[in-house]
Amino acid sequence: MGEFYDNFDVIRIFLLTSLSFVIAVLWTPLLTHFLYKYKLGKNIRSSKDTPVFSRLHAKKAGTPVMGGLLVWVTTVVIALVIYYVALFTDVAFFDRLNFLTRSQTLLPMGALVAAALVGLVDDIFNVRKKGTEGGGLRLRHRLIIYTLIAMVGAAWFYFKLDWDVIHVPLIGNFSIGLWYIPLFIFVIVATSFSVNEIDGLDGLAGGTLLAAFGAYGAISFVQGRMDLAVLCGVIAGGLLAFLWFNIHPARFFMGDTGSMALGTTLGIVAMLTNYALLLPIIGFLFVLESLSVIIQVISKKVRGKKVFQSAPLHHHFEAIGWPETKIVMRFWVIAAIAAILGLIFFLLDLNIT
Repeated sequence: MGEFYDNFDVIRIFLLTSLSFVIAVLWTPLLTHFLYKYKLGKNIRSSKDTPVFSRLHAKKAGTPVMGGLLVWVTTVVIALVIYYVALFTDVAFFDRLNFLTRSQTLLPMGALVAAALVGLVDDIFNVRKKGTEGGGLRLRHRLIIYTLIAMVGAAWFYFKLDWDVIHVPLIGNFSIGLWYIPLFIFVIVATSFSVNEIDGLDGLAGGTLLAAFGAYGAISFVQGRMDLAVLCGVIAGGLLAFLWFNIHPARFFMGDTGSMALGTTLGIVAMLTNYALLLPIIGFLFVLESLSVIIQVISKKVRGKKVFQSAPLHHHFEAIGWPETKIVMRFWVIAAIAAILGLIFFLLDLNIT
């Protein structure tokens, strides 16, 4: 636990979170103009496998995807501008503002960009109706690519940082040797694809991610990982701006360039805090949504019938008549409660282990 911090750490977090929000809002008109001008709209596929989804979301066809650019581009620009201003000037203020550091934020920032670029390609393929049935990259190709990104992170932790310890809340630390690498890969890939699953309704992914990054930002702060806390804050600021334009009716959607990138980053942040095992609590809805898809697929294969009218779970609620805004707001409430519960477990753990 980080016992000491100065007031500037708090100022830095809130200042850069606010700056991220303002910058993202200011360049949204440029992004929106670009997305609409080049007709980078959502492609709703008519499929016999997803008739309920196709019917419910037909009206959203043409709404631009790639809105996730707003979050990750803003985050990267702020980080790089502050870093280089601090590097090439003698202004101490910028030195203290800088949060791009090798020990805390270089890896999650690198993963953010890598995953975002892959997601961007996938979004472009989807919009241009390329790939599998015009729906973008094949699932197995995406799995391979994101697994490779996770492997780089795992290698960084294990070989460069000499880290193989996993913390079990309320119990303690365990050195697991080489098993740390597959665990790391699983956490990153599972988190990225789970976040992608929840990105299906206006405001849903943005709100749930905001709660998760807020929780891990608080954990990082208490641990004394101030640069990581700032990164979580900057991402949260971008998400707030994104939500401003993504709440129903959405001006644009997050797309894979946002959901996959932010999911990957969230997983790495969780590993950096060594509280990845709190992810199923803090990210409870991500787990629930993925489980609903897994259950649906297994049931259709084994029993020949569906458990849910549509999957992931939020589409099931749509199918039984819940208004979109009702689903999203109730999921936001659950996400906030889950984040608070995760923080409670974290604080209890500090007093026990």
